[in-house]
Amino acid sequence: MNDILLHRCKTTTLWLSLLLLSACVTLPSTQQRGDTAKQLARSHHWQAELIQTSHFDLLSYQPMQHTKETLLTVYIEGDGLAWLTKNIVSADPTPINPTGLKLALSHRHGNTVYLARPCQYTGGSKARNCNKHYWTDSRFAEEVIASSNEAINSLKAEFGAEQLQLVGYSGGGAVAALISARRDDVTRLITVAGNLNHQAWTTYYNISPLTGSLDPADYRQQLARIKQVHFVGSDDKVMPPFLAQHFVASLPSSTQAKVIIVPSQAHRCCWDEIWSDLVI
Repeated sequence: MNDILLHRCKTTTLWLSLLLLSACVTLPSTQQRGDTAKQLARSHHWQAELIQTSHFDLLSYQPMQHTKETLLTVYIEGDGLAWLTKNIVSADPTPINPTGLKLALSHRHGNTVYLARPCQYTGGSKARNCNKHYWTDSRFAEEVIASSNEAINSLKAEFGAEQLQLVGYSGGGAVAALISARRDDVTRLITVAGNLNHQAWTTYYNISPLTGSLDPADYRQQLARIKQVHFVGSDDKVMPPFLAQHFVASLPSSTQAKVIIVPSQAHRCCWDEIWSDLVI
């Protein structure tokens, strides 16, 4: 009898522990995720601006004060919280850890702004023209790239810039590359753990293809005229270094592009802590 009671006690304790653990790993709400970005921006004296494009409303963060300069650097956010589990799509892709914003806030010099992806920070699937395809299989769709490009046009005019430097984190790297391919004012493309060939990526991991998306790998000729630096972590298990290396190797030989592998760096944590030490 004592053994049975002991077993029941241990079982109850295990379930209580699992419940407590579940409570500890509960995802932050959309409001909490938005507040995280807002507090980060405010701590650096940045403010939000909602940019209305033909298809989406896009959130930007930018310094409260700036001077007119020729070059504007635009940081583009990653895919955010696209999936809750392997099989359950998130209702709102607002990132838990806004790495793109953190990188922008760590930028050392010159006018810098941050641009979120469609449906991030604006209401997820409830926002204008937003549905879950735009953070899953159609995350790099034509309307996504066109709207992001429109937003960059607006930011460029607002800052009185003549040239652009685009920096994209993770999936934002694909967006930055696809936008660069259709512009003639991008002096340099920088990606951080960027998705530069999503067909190769999904094939390598045997995951669902991004059937509704444009692929940077299909725009090699247009990208050949742009200087490029692609940072990737040696320990990145999401975007392994060889994917960026293969992408650069496939560019025309005249392209000024290189891959920089950062030792002991993974995909998510903590690029912003070392960003100011990297030569960009």
